[in-house]
Amino acid sequence: MGWDTRGLRGSSFEEMINMTNERYRQKKLAVVQKIPTPITPVEVDNIARTITLAYFGQKSTVDYIGAAQGYPVCFDAKETAAKSLPITNIHEHQIIFMEDFCKQGGIAFLLVLFSYCNECYFLSFPKLKKHWETARGGGRKSIAYESFEKKYLLTSKSGFLIHYLEGINTFLETI
Repeated sequence: MGWDTRGLRGSSFEEMINMTNERYRQKKLAVVQKIPTPITPVEVDNIARTITLAYFGQKSTVDYIGAAQGYPVCFDAKETAAKSLPITNIHEHQIIFMEDFCKQGGIAFLLVLFSYCNECYFLSFPKLKKHWETARGGGRKSIAYESFEKKYLLTSKSGFLIHYLEGINTFLETI
């Protein structure tokens, strides 16, 4: 298993990332924020002060953006119960944004949680783009679990639930 989640039952993947980001900030290792999905309210309950009906105002880019140890980073979190990650879970506007981000010197990637085996992987944008282009060219429409390199398996350690800085460091050693 990638990490012990007995104390986190009911928590979502993004909540674990958010807790990791807060710990990174406290330790002065990174400042990464969750990007809210833009919505346009249609109906509002003024008494309860809640939005009761809304629609997505525009396509969002990625889930998270920030800086880690001097590098601009952006990433999206994907979770799958299957033994592969469907390419349809990754949208063209996300690929375009991540590619533009990399061209500006940033590091873009996915964090992929395979919930069936409780393992989380770092997937760099260059590898993601190869899978994306293969699918667009008529090839495999998903990224098989077996395609994820074990060196990018993220584990919980030192109080970091999803220690993705290790994935970034491993990636930086390869470029």
